[in-house]
Amino acid sequence: MTGPRRKTDLELPPPESGGTTGRAVVIAPYLRQAKDAPLRSPEARLEEAIGLARAIDLDVVSFGLVPLSQIRPATFIGTGKVDELAGIVRAENADLVVVDTALSPVQQRNLEKAWSCKVLDRTGLILEIFGRRAQTKEGTLQVELAHLNWQKSRLVRSWTHLERQRGGFGFLGGPGETQIESDRRVIGERIHKIERELEQVRRTRGLHRSSRKRVPYPIVALVGYTNAGKSTLFNRMTKAEVMAADMLFATLDPTLRAIDLPHGTRVIMSDTVGFISDLPTTLVAAFRATLEEVLEADVILHVRDISHGDTEAQSQDVMNILGELGVDPHGGRLVEVWNKIDALDEEAAARLREVAKREKSAPVVVSALTGEGVPQLLDEIERKVSAGRSTMDIAVSASDGEGLHWLYEHTEVLDRADAGDGSLKLTVRVPPERAEGVRRRFITG
Repeated sequence: MTGPRRKTDLELPPPESGGTTGRAVVIAPYLRQAKDAPLRSPEARLEEAIGLARAIDLDVVSFGLVPLSQIRPATFIGTGKVDELAGIVRAENADLVVVDTALSPVQQRNLEKAWSCKVLDRTGLILEIFGRRAQTKEGTLQVELAHLNWQKSRLVRSWTHLERQRGGFGFLGGPGETQIESDRRVIGERIHKIERELEQVRRTRGLHRSSRKRVPYPIVALVGYTNAGKSTLFNRMTKAEVMAADMLFATLDPTLRAIDLPHGTRVIMSDTVGFISDLPTTLVAAFRATLEEVLEADVILHVRDISHGDTEAQSQDVMNILGELGVDPHGGRLVEVWNKIDALDEEAAARLREVAKREKSAPVVVSALTGEGVPQLLDEIERKVSAGRSTMDIAVSASDGEGLHWLYEHTEVLDRADAGDGSLKLTVRVPPERAEGVRRRFITG
């Protein structure tokens, strides 16, 4: 290990909650000669792992990189490194070792035996954070489902005292189920129950989405790597008070707010959960109901922390997850938002603005903290949602209540005035799929 260091070697801020949940050693194993060059450096991975550990208030007492020549099936890392880390765990009186990779159940069990403490891999750590952050019933159910699916694969033969329970009737009862089988059955029943409850949540969310379609407000969804500043930007644009903090996964449950754009267009903004590299597939599946807001969005704002050293790698991770969800990054509804321009010095910020002007994707440079660039972003959102929509001037009898109701339900009414002859003059913006219906019903000749 390249020198596991005491926490004094790296300036770490105090835990967010003011207390700690345990003393932790954080290690980031990596292959010296990987076939494909990784997008981010091992040092960056280690820094992110420390941030993840601190997101659940762990006191990181030691951390370091573990270079590997090969992956060991039994323990992932070599026996020499296992022994070295055992000494560090004892010296630091650590309660937990965080290993920034996906461990198999056998590897996790063997490392726990060798170090005599709890071992948490990257998947388990992210699940712990999501469990801590979930606030709504839906969020709690989604996290529990992901955790149970993960836990189901970790059941190992640790219940030897209950290996065989007698079953059956009479004198010749056969062997009953093993403890592992019993645990799997209990977990399976709970998974089935949660899936039924989430299906009801999906139906309810679908009804809400259908009602929003009847009142044709475009949906604008914010996506991005965790801690990219989505919630701060969301608060800036909507005047909301969603929790926004400099920590990983500060926001988990989705939030929706309606806002009026500069030229009067009303849209619904949706703040979604942040993404991260190697996001557990169980979590992607569990949060699909929440992320359906992204699938249905008219405009997707990809918020990037442009001041971060790994911004390109983070961007690629987000694109990969959007691809898994079935979002086409080249479909014309994605807007790149280069956030945290205020974190750069003046020279670097000026250079970045020039780069943005030459980019084909036409990113919008903003600071969610100071508000710089936000008016331009709102203009770009309005341009996107208005593309393909036609504006029509319509005269409707003031007594035609049914017609007026239909227009308000199926179009965006931009202006309304009394024509003075018993009729109303309306200016409406119409989605392409409803344009012909409006012409047939209200425009003759």
